[in-house]
Amino acid sequence: MVYYSAQQFSLSVMSPLQAYQQRIKQNMLDDPAQQQAVLALDSLYQQCLSINKKNRGLYLWGDVGRGKTFLMDLFYQSLSEQYLYSPQSEANKTVLRLHFHRFMAMIHQQLNQTSGIRDPLAHIAKQIAAKYSVICFDEFFVSDIGDAILLGRLFETLFQSEVTLVATSNVPIVDLYKNGLQRDRFLPTIDLLLQYTESIHLNGQIDHRLHANANILTTTPPWLKQPSSMAPEVVFQQLCQQYPQPHASIKNLPHSIEVCHRDIAIMAIHGQLAWFTFSALCQGPRSALDYIELAGQFSHILLSDIPILGGELRSWIRARGTEDGSLATITGERQLSYASEDDPTRRFISLVDELYDQKVMLILNSRFSLEDLYIDGALQFEFRRTYSRLIEMQQWA
Repeated sequence: MVYYSAQQFSLSVMSPLQAYQQRIKQNMLDDPAQQQAVLALDSLYQQCLSINKKNRGLYLWGDVGRGKTFLMDLFYQSLSEQYLYSPQSEANKTVLRLHFHRFMAMIHQQLNQTSGIRDPLAHIAKQIAAKYSVICFDEFFVSDIGDAILLGRLFETLFQSEVTLVATSNVPIVDLYKNGLQRDRFLPTIDLLLQYTESIHLNGQIDHRLHANANILTTTPPWLKQPSSMAPEVVFQQLCQQYPQPHASIKNLPHSIEVCHRDIAIMAIHGQLAWFTFSALCQGPRSALDYIELAGQFSHILLSDIPILGGELRSWIRARGTEDGSLATITGERQLSYASEDDPTRRFISLVDELYDQKVMLILNSRFSLEDLYIDGALQFEFRRTYSRLIEMQQWA
């Protein structure tokens, strides 16, 4: 067995730029619009390996499929490997890489465990800073007022503790939580992000996910195509043959499993392959925590009976105020609009994000094509990313 010193290993780890150039040589599509981001990530990588160097983070934003996650992951992989062995890295420090909604779920869980602690958000942030010198967030997007309020104090302490942030998003920093309830309370967080990160717009015209899967419709097996002419029972049997589970028997239901202390109906299960209906996972009280736990239990999920989402926008409604602790806060008159299926659509988007991030294969069974699943409604911008990810996930088959 050959052993390598830390210095020898350090030289063998590719930087983000070197890793990117190697992918180009391996026939990855060369996209000039990515060059600025690659160079900035490579520069930050070199700074992170320096001693006593204060780093300004990066905020990569752009339309779906521009390669933001891919580029951030090159940075994460290079830096995390170096941190394992480099004598220059800070003792016991490493890199955290999470989908943003998963990070927020973690923060909410930790808040539930900080009863009696003064300034719990600062306490949590200091714990994170003690372990991680760099945090990588995928899909930074704020839509919840609770998250918007938490982020200011959390980020303030993280940045003061010299944690470097690298994030991807579909919107520029100044548009985060745009038109959100009590957005003025989120503006200090925007100021922090502008101060502590460099914003880079990936403004190319190529959707790399769709380009990489241009031939998918001609190679997709019948049981994966949408709209589907096959009953979900038949699709599930096909999946059992395609992805055999050693020593596992098919359990037909009606049945339920417990997820986050709540029962969720499941149609059938075969080892790490599960079949759920859309109603079971996306109608009713479900959260990102449910999808995180499901992603940890199953490697393949069949989702059937998916209806047309979105729909005609409902009448305008008004939000007159909210309660913040014991003090009422005035929000003024504010108009909102949404379609009848936008709530389950939000859950579906969250489900796809978590399964995609955890590399769990999602197989859809619907009478409708992917292009027709969501046409009208208030979530057209958000659903574009979901559509792109669903196309890519089909290739995993």
